Amino acid sequence: MRKIGLTGGIGAGKSAVAKLLVSHGAVLVDSDLIAREVVAPGTPGLAAVVAEFGPGVLGPDGALDRPALGALVFADPERLAALNAIVHPLVRARSAELEAAADADAVVVHDVPLLAENGLQGLFDQVIVVDADEQVRLERLVELRGMAAAEAKARMAAQATREQRLAIADLVVENNGTEAELAAQVRTVWQRLTQPAR
Repeated sequence: MRKIGLTGGIGAGKSAVAKLLVSHGAVLVDSDLIAREVVAPGTPGLAAVVAEFGPGVLGPDGALDRPALGALVFADPERLAALNAIVHPLVRARSAELEAAADADAVVVHDVPLLAENGLQGLFDQVIVVDADEQVRLERLVELRGMAAAEAKARMAAQATREQRLAIADLVVENNGTEAELAAQVRTVWQRLTQPAR
């Protein structure tokens, strides 16, 4: 089994790269998806978040109100650390379960948005960083995700710098161009990931 860490700043196109890798045969362990699972209604994770942050982080349906929680934690490093202390161990445990279920010869790609921020590169055989110019990322967040420019800039600023991410990269996928260019780069990356070790 080869364990690959996949990361990139918000708006860089990491999810698009993850989908392309899956189309080539990778097993995907998506930390964002798992982070949602572990705080779904009825989970111990959600109960712990409510105990820490209060019932104001719940929506009328009893599910986590992500914007309300985000407003509490994104501007406050201590509150963000408290949230991470609840969610990260749960995500790691579930990720390990999914990885253990993969075939022995699988390429398991862990999609980890905060890989650089949390110094997790040592957990993987190789790290792929999806990189895009800041202006391109900003435009994607505003146009494709409907974020206000100020919110998009704040989210970008809360993450590792481009330099910090590139410093831990074994492979870099540049995503400033077309979908076809991205697909071609990912094909090359997949060949490198699956060639026998010399």
